[in-house]
Amino acid sequence: MTTKTENKTFRTSLEPVTLENANEAQKPHLEIAQKQTGMIPNMYKNMVNSPGLMETYAVGYDNFRKNSGFTPVEQEVVFVTVSIANGCEYCAAAHSFIADNMSKVPTEVTDAIREEKEIPDAKLNALSEFTRIMFDKRGNPSQEDVKAFLGAGYEEKHILEIILALAVKTLSNYSNHIFHTEVDDMFSGRTWSRN
Repeated sequence: MTTKTENKTFRTSLEPVTLENANEAQKPHLEIAQKQTGMIPNMYKNMVNSPGLMETYAVGYDNFRKNSGFTPVEQEVVFVTVSIANGCEYCAAAHSFIADNMSKVPTEVTDAIREEKEIPDAKLNALSEFTRIMFDKRGNPSQEDVKAFLGAGYEEKHILEIILALAVKTLSNYSNHIFHTEVDDMFSGRTWSRN
């Protein structure tokens, strides 16, 4: 029987890209991040090694933020839930920070997701549970799963938006896995670990 040993997962030899060494396809993505956030997150420096990956992530993320029909609090519930499900330490920390400081998610809600416990708010708990069901069942929820989700006050359109969030977080979470992305100092107060 084999046991999982620390640091046995693949780590890419690709290096983070900076504004100074970015090519013409990479540079605009880094400049946008710098303009929007005042910094270039480590995740973006890594993802931009594939400009197509970076652009797909950015467009999907932006669409989810602007058009999902979820409140900022609900958006973070979805993103934190997926990041925890995928075991992404970088995104768990980053979205926990965003939840606390930008989206104004009650800390007990974010902490419950991070600890994989029931959320004290019934509607947000239903959202997190259904997001996890979509993750676990690879987009094949049962009729009962959907009935419970809709019964909590959501609509069928929201199921598609959760699929979008799952896709966006797959791009970032998996990229962070192969880069072993270091959590930015800004997010370090919300560090999370699967172990």
